[in-house]
Amino acid sequence: MGTRAKRVVPSRVDSRSPRQRALEAAERVVLQGQSLTQAVDLVTEGLEARDAAWVQALAYTTLRWYPQLEGLVSGFLDRPLRRKDAVIGVLLAQGLAELLHFGTRDHAAVRENAELAREIHRPGAVGMVNAILRRAQREQEALGRRIAADPVLRYAVPAWLLDAVRASWPEDWEALLEASTRPAPMTLRVNLHHGTREAALEALAEAGLPARPHPALASALTLEQPADVGALPGFFDGRLSVQDASAQWAAALLAPRAGERVLDACAAPGGKTGHLLEHAVGQLDLTALDNDPERLGQVRENLDRLGYPAQLVAADLEATDAWWGGQAFDAILLDVPCSATGVLRRHPDIKTLRRPEDIPRLAAEQARLLAAAWPLLRPGGRLLYATCSLLSPENDAVVAPFVAATADARVLPVNGTEGIPGAVARSVGVSLPLGLEGGDGFYYALLEKQAR
Repeated sequence: MGTRAKRVVPSRVDSRSPRQRALEAAERVVLQGQSLTQAVDLVTEGLEARDAAWVQALAYTTLRWYPQLEGLVSGFLDRPLRRKDAVIGVLLAQGLAELLHFGTRDHAAVRENAELAREIHRPGAVGMVNAILRRAQREQEALGRRIAADPVLRYAVPAWLLDAVRASWPEDWEALLEASTRPAPMTLRVNLHHGTREAALEALAEAGLPARPHPALASALTLEQPADVGALPGFFDGRLSVQDASAQWAAALLAPRAGERVLDACAAPGGKTGHLLEHAVGQLDLTALDNDPERLGQVRENLDRLGYPAQLVAADLEATDAWWGGQAFDAILLDVPCSATGVLRRHPDIKTLRRPEDIPRLAAEQARLLAAAWPLLRPGGRLLYATCSLLSPENDAVVAPFVAATADARVLPVNGTEGIPGAVARSVGVSLPLGLEGGDGFYYALLEKQAR
């Protein structure tokens, strides 16, 4: 009796075009509340590097300008889209992004996005998408005038966020919001105990990656063009790391000394943890704490690459009975969860995902974390409170009441020529404007615990 041949079922071929994948990423953010980083990772899985880069660029462009694009789309519609057709609104926004901001030839942006409606099984929307994008193509000058007249459209931020930034930066809000519409540079941190910055610049130039030094930070340099970390000479052996310039001020301000007991209280993903250790040539008794075990794994990966030891603890800062043995710390870095409005360039989905009610909720959490960290600090010790927020309610409005109510808290200066050039003094601490020497928006307040 013969043997029956086993039937082979062919695997399903993923036929999604790059443009469809970019739309799926935008849809995951706008309609499902997913982070853009996670969404892009999912939709580019299995793609060749060139196609993945194109998908990422289009998705990021769409989300960077989404509040503007959404406003323009609504002006083209006779009536709001039904909830089940919300993806067509995202598709139209992506089409406008290609027309206005991405450099796609006009006829290609119109034709391909109209056909995309068919690809996502909305054939009835093909004509509408085609008509709206053709109209936008014809009326680009009028659209430009409308955008110029409305700061919400011009800076592509929701009205509540524009008002919040303007309240915190009454003189500089337009410059900050304009900076938020530009892609962020790629800034590197040089481990100065493994070589000089000049040597790192020379090695990068030889690798075809020219960079320029930061004028005030000895450890920082910025690439002329972003590059894959695998191409960075010295990355895998810990001589170079990727870290924003403004974030690099944390180690300089806290200035941990060899032999000190240090707590990085909200450590993940570990960029500042590694820099603290570099600052003291690894000679710290450092505890890296984070309440997310998975993200704490990123801290371990960073430290393994740098070759520095630390104690990693997955726990809530406030639950001290579960992790703290009672020995006080000499220095604490408290980089609290925040609105991340200072990193809008890197995470443009914040404009879509963040809500006005998030700010008071975050401020309350920040105040709790500051109050929980203070008893862990020894008399004479230093605590650096940090956020990547542009908004005063998360910054000096959190720290100032704490200082006023805490008898042993003293504010140390961090601005001026001995601190951060260009920083803006607040009632307590300083704010770093978004775009200052290419850096993200940050806030720092340095406190000392006085002996009673």
